[in-house]
Amino acid sequence: MKVLHITPSFYPAANFGGPVYSGYRLCNALAQIEGVELRVLTTNGDGPTGKDTFKVTRLPVILPEGYEVFYCPQRLALTFSPEMFLRLYPMIKWADIVHLTSVYSPPTIPTLLICKTINKPLVWSTRGMLQYWHGTTRKKVKRVWESICNHLCDEGRVVMHVTSEEESTDNLKRISRATTTIIPNGIEIPHVSNSRVWQPEGKTRLLFVGRLNPIKGVENILKAFAKLDNRITLAICGDGDTGYKESLKHLVNALSLQDRVKFYGNVAGEEKQARYDEADICVVPSHKENFCLVVAESLAQGVPVIASRGTPWSRMETIGCGMWVENDPANLAEAVKKISKMPLHEMGQRGRAWIEKEFSWEEQAEKMLLVYSRLLTPAERGSSNHEPIEQE
Repeated sequence: MKVLHITPSFYPAANFGGPVYSGYRLCNALAQIEGVELRVLTTNGDGPTGKDTFKVTRLPVILPEGYEVFYCPQRLALTFSPEMFLRLYPMIKWADIVHLTSVYSPPTIPTLLICKTINKPLVWSTRGMLQYWHGTTRKKVKRVWESICNHLCDEGRVVMHVTSEEESTDNLKRISRATTTIIPNGIEIPHVSNSRVWQPEGKTRLLFVGRLNPIKGVENILKAFAKLDNRITLAICGDGDTGYKESLKHLVNALSLQDRVKFYGNVAGEEKQARYDEADICVVPSHKENFCLVVAESLAQGVPVIASRGTPWSRMETIGCGMWVENDPANLAEAVKKISKMPLHEMGQRGRAWIEKEFSWEEQAEKMLLVYSRLLTPAERGSSNHEPIEQE
């Protein structure tokens, strides 16, 4: 089966956050499945400002995992690449199945149009972009864009990949001519040291990891801190718009939290691991999330989580590895007080076991391959030399 992934950004574009890592890990797992020939068409963009790129000396780049990535040079604006547009038609024609990621980006409408024109089956990962919240901007423009996308969806040939029931419901309100399939993101299980010290000297260390963007609700946890004991600290890891970052730092100063809140910027590799090793609780006060990779990542690290009800992680309370609460300063503060008195180490172990059991990338890749197979007609399956996969 020849699979083409089309995405405006791809690993190592770390500045775009979780969706880049999710797409990369899914492609790695798909590439290891016998009978799958995978290619990725993307740009060399590496940041939401549109100014950051990484150098690519030749196309395609063959990754160690064994598949080709076409990092087309970004020009003029965020993830816009004339070379990417030139490659779209011949690469879509080559593929048995096309997998598109993103919504409001340059390649989205051309990809939908080409697939509709040549009757090519399409899986569309919207990554939560069709989920509105009270802070959603440019709604009128987005609705026009969504209307065009909906018109270009060929019923029965377009499936939207979502990661939760909530995202499925929201997506179908905006794109009615496609169906949805729910496949959660996977997570790699890291090595965790048994020597971790929990709440040293009676202190509770909170961690936030993610983009610094209003949808992430960082202001709420900062305001919650004004209601909490001075022995509770917060490490904020992430980057975003300069003006917004400065507004958060001004709020920290206004609330006199300078001694308890530290900004680390983007973290990766050993530095990111160090932040998890020094955390007792991860806090995720997002207003809206389709999956929220950082919750799964934190649980895989053995760190309990406080997540807002804007995230699809209510099962944490059933599993006993975190709290799922209303997203306002009072409720967040009360949750921190309550969870700080719980057996954090045992909660972390339960969360890690849950993620390891249900969220491996290999399992998610097999589910995705099943979706691909079901979209192909019998004639297309024959030409791809790939037998349909049976559901167990």
